[in-house]
Amino acid sequence: MGLIKVAALVVMTLGAGGQADAPVDRLYGRVVTAGGDVFEGFLRWDRNEGSWADLLDGSKEMPWQNARDAERLEGRDDRRGRERSIRVLGLRISWNDDEDRYPSSASSGIRFGHLRSLAVLDDDRALLTLKSGEEIELEGGSTDLGDELRGLVVEDAQRGEVELRWRDLDVVDFMAAPRGVEAPRARRLYGTLRVRSGAEFTGYVSWDVDEILTSDILDGEDRGRDRKIPFDRIAAIERAGSSGARVILANGEELELRGSNDVDSGNRGIAVSDPGLGQVEVGWDDFEEVTFQAAPPGEGAYDAFDGGHPLFGAVRTRDGEEYSGYIRWDNDEAYSWEILDGRDGDVDFDVEFGQVDSIRRAGSRGADVTLRDGRTLHLEGSNDVDEDNKGIFLTLDDGETVLVPWRDFAEAWFEAP
Repeated sequence: MGLIKVAALVVMTLGAGGQADAPVDRLYGRVVTAGGDVFEGFLRWDRNEGSWADLLDGSKEMPWQNARDAERLEGRDDRRGRERSIRVLGLRISWNDDEDRYPSSASSGIRFGHLRSLAVLDDDRALLTLKSGEEIELEGGSTDLGDELRGLVVEDAQRGEVELRWRDLDVVDFMAAPRGVEAPRARRLYGTLRVRSGAEFTGYVSWDVDEILTSDILDGEDRGRDRKIPFDRIAAIERAGSSGARVILANGEELELRGSNDVDSGNRGIAVSDPGLGQVEVGWDDFEEVTFQAAPPGEGAYDAFDGGHPLFGAVRTRDGEEYSGYIRWDNDEAYSWEILDGRDGDVDFDVEFGQVDSIRRAGSRGADVTLRDGRTLHLEGSNDVDEDNKGIFLTLDDGETVLVPWRDFAEAWFEAP
């Protein structure tokens, strides 16, 4: 497989790098605490986010106007909603799905590179200010926001490493690391993930939803001996069945580790933040291998993210009608920083709309998504890309809003900024 051939390169490039220039892809910011203390340095957010390409997850409140537009534009039959039913002990129980079709909130996410600041509002909510000047409010729904946050670590050059909890935070101002700042003691893991289907994804790696830095440790047992291996000594990891992994070290040594959720079916997932896509995540059963390498120079820099812009493009219906204007997808996502969700087999995708060139309906249950770099994904398993889609809304040049239901939708094209 050529894995050992990369060992010499890996050992030269994945070290802690204290003598090297500070990496441009690592999260950096100034943190003001609720008590008035100020810390500045490289950041590790909720254990598994540490690069500008990583996702901050949460949920957002749906604007009342979205539901109003849907009620006004949908047909009479649609307004009644679809009837759902189940049978329990021979009794048929029915209900209307209006609540699902007009939810008060929706899952959301944004890559850290789009953020200018985050201000804590309460124990579950934050106000995000984007580079564009737009302000959005997100609340918990993951451990990234609120009291469930697993910690924010600041590598402060003057005070050392400081770990803060959600209740400690007031404001976090994000910025590129200043020129001349000392490099952090570890770099963000970067590599290529290959899944069992053969698909490959390259970007910033999160292992077991926990390990993201070259200084983090891979745990396991090798022939009855406990091993704790820093990731900067690892060239590649291959799945070896449900209960183990083959680990190729940078010096060429090979081990088969077992007895830890780092290297067996207890693994919580391997995720890759792909700058040209968004994020993908795969479970252990569908993981094949990951090979580590240094990120290309300049990859994932803070300046590569623009803060987002309204989605604008054209939509064609199955009858051949075309509309162009500002797009609100699934009556929910209206900006390029927002996320299109879906699955391909057992791979979960969070695709940033800003990376999407076009979306083509592929029946009632899926869609083909073409990225700006030419890759095409077939996605299913989400209301973003199947018959549960709440509709594609367009605001035309004259201010009129039109609705294209999923059953009538054929294809959409998105203009690049």
